[in-house]
Formats: sequence, structure tokens, C-alpha cells
Amino acid sequence: MNDQPKAPPAAGGSEADIEELRLRRAEALQLGGAEAIAKHHGQGRLTVRERIDGLVDAGSFQEVGGLTGQGRYVDGRLVGVTPAPYVMGLAAIDGRPVAVGGEDFTVRGGTSWSGDRKKGGQGGFIEDLAASYRIPLINLIDGSGGSVTSINRRGHAVFPGVHGFERSVELMGKVPVVSAVLGTAAGGPAGRAILSHWSVMVQGTSQVFAAGPPVVERSLGQKTSKEDLGGAGLAVDLAGTIDNHAATEAECFALIRRFLSYLPQNVWELPPAVASTDPVERCEDSLLRIVPDDRRRPYDMRRLVKAIVDRDSLFEIQPTFGKAVIIGLARMNGKVVGVIANNPMIYGGAMDVKAARKQTHFIELCDCFHIPLVFFVDVPGFMVGKDAEEAATLREGMRAVYVGLQASVPMFTVVVRKCYGMAGMGATDKNGIDFKIAWPSAEWGSLPIEGGVAAAFRREIAAAPDPKAREREIEAELRAGASPFRTAEAFGVEDIIDPRETRPYLCRFIDAAQGGLRTNLGPKPKYGVRP
Repeated sequence: MNDQPKAPPAAGGSEADIEELRLRRAEALQLGGAEAIAKHHGQGRLTVRERIDGLVDAGSFQEVGGLTGQGRYVDGRLVGVTPAPYVMGLAAIDGRPVAVGGEDFTVRGGTSWSGDRKKGGQGGFIEDLAASYRIPLINLIDGSGGSVTSINRRGHAVFPGVHGFERSVELMGKVPVVSAVLGTAAGGPAGRAILSHWSVMVQGTSQVFAAGPPVVERSLGQKTSKEDLGGAGLAVDLAGTIDNHAATEAECFALIRRFLSYLPQNVWELPPAVASTDPVERCEDSLLRIVPDDRRRPYDMRRLVKAIVDRDSLFEIQPTFGKAVIIGLARMNGKVVGVIANNPMIYGGAMDVKAARKQTHFIELCDCFHIPLVFFVDVPGFMVGKDAEEAATLREGMRAVYVGLQASVPMFTVVVRKCYGMAGMGATDKNGIDFKIAWPSAEWGSLPIEGGVAAAFRREIAAAPDPKAREREIEAELRAGASPFRTAEAFGVEDIIDPRETRPYLCRFIDAAQGGLRTNLGPKPKYGVRP
């Protein structure tokens, strides 16, 4: 008889416990199973684990909640696990920590899963992680949110927002939030795609809408496809619901990494500066010839901007929506700036309703994350006409002006050609030092001379023997007094510069503004009510 006491189990658990842990982890890696994964791949889409691996720094992903799911038991013994349809955790991008998560479409189509605590989605652990650690959140969206089948599971219906957007909204004022729509997003996941600072989707394999074709047909009698209802052609190009689109998921991940490279980790930090290899004193001779002598002729504003900012640094946002204005993040001497440039190739640069919406959101993004704004101005005013009025261009345009007047970041205005009316007012820093520089080609006023003369001198023109000739005479007289050099004499504009000097001039002031930016960190206060 052996009287020796038995050795206690290992502090870390028995061999059986460790074997069960190994099994549960292995089951989680299988996602929805080989057949579901093959079907998913057959649709040209990666699995959520493949997406995370393709996005973050190699080996940096630390999963949280990998054991979550529904176990299958035989006589009390675990034989398998169906994982919860959401994978998330902590990772790094370019060495900086991020919170990342996404739906697993191979399990129940990525629909919401109910447990003691949500892993992802609105109100889930992943949002708490981003908020508590003050790190960017990346949503990899591929699911349709809730389902009416939850009534059977719970035994009762619940009010909308049982897992609401409270934390999602809070994050918008604290850390960068990026959403990538990588499949079909409807319901809550679609809502989260909008509650982000920047969003992207993949052409041909992703769609986003409030409700899908079956609901639309049942409610409205309209038969449509997922692509027609919410593909990139509609969601990005026409509606601006999503900011950018990519040709492939790999390109999508590259865009996410690049966008985040311009953003700080949170609102308590400045955007990351980098060492620039582009000389501050670089002056491009091409800028002398870029604006045509004919004031009505368009020119390539993108080429102008790229000649001034650090080489290859322009990251354009919403390039296919609201094309009358060009917006994007760039660098000047390695410092991050936000660029807003009127596009004379579209409506002569006039601000339409889409351009106004685009500009409003971008100003708020830059102001939230302490990014100075550089305006390259060539705007004849708001878009006019019956269609423009029906689209509420005036209201949306004044929202852009309203948001610009509330922004606290430094603004630098470069008047390239036209700066007229309320749209021109929205491109100046009226609550700051109102710093404006202009090219010799610049002109400004309440109204362009052409339209203004026709209105202000209507009777005199009509009474003239040759009305058209008299109108041209008055325009010529006024244009002489509208020379930018006359305004400079009165210090109504801070400087007129040789176009080639634009880069070094701006770089000096952007460098000098960094100290002031450091004293204004933290969340921005909420102001009033937008018009």
C-alpha cells in the first residue's frame, strides 16, 4: 500500500485542461469550417483572419475572446466548438497599437451573436479597448447585424439600440476610427461604417445599405440587386456614403495603413511628423504656367497641389464624390496638413451640395485631430440655379462655413484665382489670424465682376446704345480696381507671392504653428446647432 500523498495538479491546469484549451483554439481557427471558407473564397473574399493578417504588422495580433462560441458535447465531453462570428484583438500598424476586429461571415453570415458580453460591433469589447487605451479602432465589416430569429432565442423582442451606438459616438471625438466594408453590410454594421472618420469598400465584392433587396422589395415593391442598391458605384461615387473604394482587399488594407499614418493615436497627441527628404526651398517653375491667362479656362488643381506639398504625400479622400473640391491629407516638411482645393475642372470650382458636405466633414476631421488646414482657393461662389436650390446647396454650403468658423486649428489660405462670396469666406480663418496669401492671378469680392456688373448696373446697361459693349466697359473699369496689388497696398491681403514661392512660404508657417497646436490638445468642445 502506497501511503505517499498524491501530487497536486499542476498550477497551470491538468494535461486534460491544456488539451481542451488546444482543441478550443484549434476549433476557433477553423472559423465556419472548410466548406464555408471555400464558398467565401469563391466569392473573391478573404476570411476575417486572413484580413487581419493582411492588415496589421506581422506577428502583432493578440486575439482576445478566441474561445467564445457554442460548444458541442457528447456525454459531457467537448467534441467541437462553433466559434462566435466575430474575431478581434490588439495589434500594431507601423509599430503603433490598434484595436481591430471584424465579423466572420463563414459563421451564420456574420450576424450578431449573444453572450454575456459582446466581442465586437457597437457596444462591444473592441470599442471599449479602443476607448480605454486611447488607440485607433479598425472595423472590418462583413455582416448584417441583428436578425428576427433573435425573438425565438430570447422569447421576446427588444427595443432598437439594446446594443446601441453610445460608445461608437464617443470614440469619434477621441481616437481615429476606420471602417472597411468588405462584404455585405446592413443594419448595425452599416451604421458603424458611417460612424467613422474614414471608410473604404472593395469594388464588386462589398455593398452597404440600411436594408437589403428582400426588405426593399417587401416594403417598396422595388426589385434590385445588392450591387445596384449599395455597391461602390452608388455608395462611393454617387452618394458619398463611403469615402473611398479599392480594387482589391489587399489595396484596401494598404489604404487603411496609409490613412492612419497621418493620424495621431488619439486627440491628446499631435499627428506624427516624419523626416522629409523633399527640400523646403523647392520651387517648381511649372507653377508659373499652371493658371491660364483666360480666366474662364480650367486647369489641373491636383497637379498644382502635388507640386507644393511634400512629394508623393497627398492622400486624397473621396476623390470620386463632390468633385468640385479636392480634399486630402498631405505633408509639408514632414508635418501633416489637410488640403482643401477647389477644382476648376468641375462647375468652374463652384461649391455644389456634394462638395459642401465633403468639405464640412473634412474640416471636422482635421480640427478633431489637430491637423492644420491649407486652402487652395479658386471658387466663384456657391453653385446657383434651380437644381442647386432644390438640393439645398445654400444650407449645406453654410454648414461648411459654420464648421470652418468653429475650427480651432491654424488655417492657411492661398488664393490661386477666384475667391468670391460666401464660399470664399469659408476658405479663410476668420476666428484665427485670418492669414491669406495670393498669387498675382488672384481676384476676390462679394461677386464675380461679370455677374455682379450685370446685376448692379442693369438699368445703365439696358439704356446704352450697345448694352453688351457698355457691360464690357464697366467690367474693365472695375477689374482695374480689383487688382490684388491694390488690396495688398491696404494690407487687405497679407502677401502676394510668386507662385514658385508657395511651398517654402507655407512650410515656414506650418513649422511655426506646431507649438501652438501642442497647447490645444484634447477633445474639442461641442458648439451649438449646425444650420
